[in-house]
Amino acid sequence: MKIENPTDTPHPAVDAFDATLARFAEARKTDPKASSADVLESARVVMTTPDGLDALYKRVAAVEAAGVFAGRDWAQPAILQPGLAVRSLRQSKAEITVIEALSEIRMLAIASGDYFHPGIAIQQARNFLTQVMALNLDLLSGQMNEADRERPQALGEIVQSLYQYLLARLGYESILASLVGEVKRLLAQRPIQTNSIKKMISQIAKCLFDPELDTAGSEDAAGLVKALFGPTKGCREDPGLEVYNQRLATMDGAALEDEATDFAKAMDDTGLVSAYQPALLRFIRKRRDDLIPIALGLSSTGIDALQCYSQLVYRLIDDAIFPETSQAAYGLAMLLERGTLFHSPVAAGLWRQIELKLSADTTELLASAYGDAHPPRVFLLAGVLSILGLPLGVGQGNNPTCQSVIGLSMWADNDADYLLQLLAWAARDNEILTRFEGEPITSKGLEPGLAKELPMDVDVVSLMLVPHLDRIYMEMGRLCGDREDDLHRWINPEFYGWWVGHGFRVVTDIHTGKLDDYEGFIRQFYASYHPYYNGHMPVIHPQPAGIASTDSGGRYVGRHAITILRVALDAHDQMRVYFFNPNNDSGQDWGQGIVCTIQGNDELNGEASLPIAEFASRMYVFHYDPLERGDTEAVPDEEVARVMELGRTSWAKDL
Repeated sequence: MKIENPTDTPHPAVDAFDATLARFAEARKTDPKASSADVLESARVVMTTPDGLDALYKRVAAVEAAGVFAGRDWAQPAILQPGLAVRSLRQSKAEITVIEALSEIRMLAIASGDYFHPGIAIQQARNFLTQVMALNLDLLSGQMNEADRERPQALGEIVQSLYQYLLARLGYESILASLVGEVKRLLAQRPIQTNSIKKMISQIAKCLFDPELDTAGSEDAAGLVKALFGPTKGCREDPGLEVYNQRLATMDGAALEDEATDFAKAMDDTGLVSAYQPALLRFIRKRRDDLIPIALGLSSTGIDALQCYSQLVYRLIDDAIFPETSQAAYGLAMLLERGTLFHSPVAAGLWRQIELKLSADTTELLASAYGDAHPPRVFLLAGVLSILGLPLGVGQGNNPTCQSVIGLSMWADNDADYLLQLLAWAARDNEILTRFEGEPITSKGLEPGLAKELPMDVDVVSLMLVPHLDRIYMEMGRLCGDREDDLHRWINPEFYGWWVGHGFRVVTDIHTGKLDDYEGFIRQFYASYHPYYNGHMPVIHPQPAGIASTDSGGRYVGRHAITILRVALDAHDQMRVYFFNPNNDSGQDWGQGIVCTIQGNDELNGEASLPIAEFASRMYVFHYDPLERGDTEAVPDEEVARVMELGRTSWAKDL
């Protein structure tokens, strides 16, 4: 369906909408804060009419141009979160439901190729709709529940109609497979936050057990449901925790070992932890501690760590791992597997974390975010296990805090005792301390940085630390004053750690914004990171870097912070850069055929990768060791030319 600005519309409600939209567009020209309430109410009426959604679909461009989404999160479709969209659609305020519905109609137009939006790629829009539909699978059956039927102003009917509309255009025959594929794609990145994924699987389960729907051939879907709700013989039919605990009490040693083995396999296969697994762990504690390594799926490395620090591990299980914090079991397993406890300050820091007295502000914040099923310290300790076990699983969600998030990831991976120190300060004292060029800085009293509001859609460690880190990063920029280079040159080594290279290159002139010695920039990157030209020197510590982010059309979106993790040949003898992208989904299409992969090219869980030339074509700034320069002249001219051509025909075409 081609997006147009139709001139004749048969229904009076559509005519009224066009007139209201035109008045609103004129008002916005003189008053950027002019109310959109009349437009949204008019759109609500159109949504209740036959073919009303089609009429709004054809007007997506006009709605966007008028500024209906401006000044709200919906103005930036790339940052929208499926979990939040679900709540927006089904809340009490008609205005919020309607603007969310309009946004999803816009997403459909983008995903269908009928409307181009510079801020989001076609596949990204489709992924968004797939996830939202997964979280609302109950709407796909065509039956409304009582709560939806009772919603005022026909909002229940509107949302029901919207999902039938989306389903008709995306196609039910592929939707279940798409949902399963999307879940598996997200799980391959081993995210710390899995609540929305678990909700998607819950909806898939409802779909599988709906006799009205044909779900034959859905083995992959059934496998995900089994991993979450019935991975073992003892809980195969999802009997509930009370019944499962009763069953555990009747099992002999062999049966308990079978349960432990099956839980570990499901966790290793998917990265998901069933709520039944903590029940087993808590049951075998002090009864069969010898089964804990089996239940966590530990190798010899993990078993060695557990045996060396058994009392700490047992205390962590007792204090942090419950059905409500089930993912912490996977974090603990990976923490042991990574050998993190063999760095003795980490063990000491975890003992401090266990006994940490939280401030009143921290207690209130955590209680508001996670509820009262357990004391706030339980959720915080569980989050610590998750981030230390899965350093590449932390993400920034829809918050502009990529600098802080890559810091959390780097410290969890490379300097875990420092991360624990920061967390202790933040949770106990409501501030963190650091230095910039010898001058002490405290986060207390600083103005907000890029994140103007407290980020609530993040993991618990990010919730505690990102506001402090964001303010400190901005303060370091202020303390730099006016300098003759990009300020990240001085900030990053002070902010992240001593291992950040003191050599620094930025691709543009800071005064003119134009490309500055692009060829020299590319050659220096290759000579610093490519094993063939840097003396086969591996990346020893993760290095912060900046990319010029582009959409699927190769158009410039903005600068974004990532970390370079390693550079190595893949199984196909192609040199690739493996990196961490902190925005919750590393599989992105950057245009020109440059698609970041998250699996299939020797990526570790949580890594993204690209062939080095494609990655270099999006480089904006990088750090390197000035005493290990490599051989810039050995880099092939044709390779440099290819990288420069990719850059100059995409994000840098006007520079």
